[in-house]
Amino acid sequence: MTGREAAEAEDRGTAWRRIADELESAIGRGDYAVGDTLPASIALAERYGVHRHTVRQAFRHLAEQGLVTVSRGRGTQVSARRVPYPIGRRVSMRANFRKVGITGSSAMLSAAAVTGDAEICAMLGLKAGARLWRVEGLSLADGTPMGTGTHWLSVERFADFDRAFHEAGASMTAALKVYGIEDYVRLSTRLTARLASEREAMLLKIEPGAAVMVSSAIDALPDLTPIHLVDSVFAGERVEMVVEPFAE
Repeated sequence: MTGREAAEAEDRGTAWRRIADELESAIGRGDYAVGDTLPASIALAERYGVHRHTVRQAFRHLAEQGLVTVSRGRGTQVSARRVPYPIGRRVSMRANFRKVGITGSSAMLSAAAVTGDAEICAMLGLKAGARLWRVEGLSLADGTPMGTGTHWLSVERFADFDRAFHEAGASMTAALKVYGIEDYVRLSTRLTARLASEREAMLLKIEPGAAVMVSSAIDALPDLTPIHLVDSVFAGERVEMVVEPFAE
């Protein structure tokens, strides 16, 4: 690379960063509110005298910071900052949100008693084919959908759990108290990532194919007897998982 080429490359690197920094400052000042669409890349390219690819690089950087969401047909929109979601010995969605001044709520989407899959039954310490509750819920933060989860529990141990969960406002903690369980702990949490299905996108109000975080977790009594498995899907643009292995 010649000296001139190196200088031009450095200018491009400086340019996208300057654009990103100025847009981030504008978002911080409130010039662009959550949900607002930023100027198109061609308009910003003309304003800064750069190629559109340079602007797109700035957009990608802002998206990686969780400040914007880039969608086909909708442009680049300002996102709400990701909500920290601690994962420790005890996990409570509403308690987690309350710590950062956010009101958490939940809704039950469906409930049914089904024949348990062998793998799920094994994780819950049950015989293959045991009857399980399959309960689906939606979690919200200040009214914004954050995640959807499918809960699995023993029908034999938790009779009428569908009613208990519904009457508890889709709060797992409150529903378990109906059965005399005042405390439970997280045995394990497995995290992966993939693209949202159409149904998940509809529930979470995100673009189909947007990135989602997937969590498979097992909860247990304090004596480590498994009682609950939940498979959750979180909007990647809205939630930040914080692993705190020793947190209560």
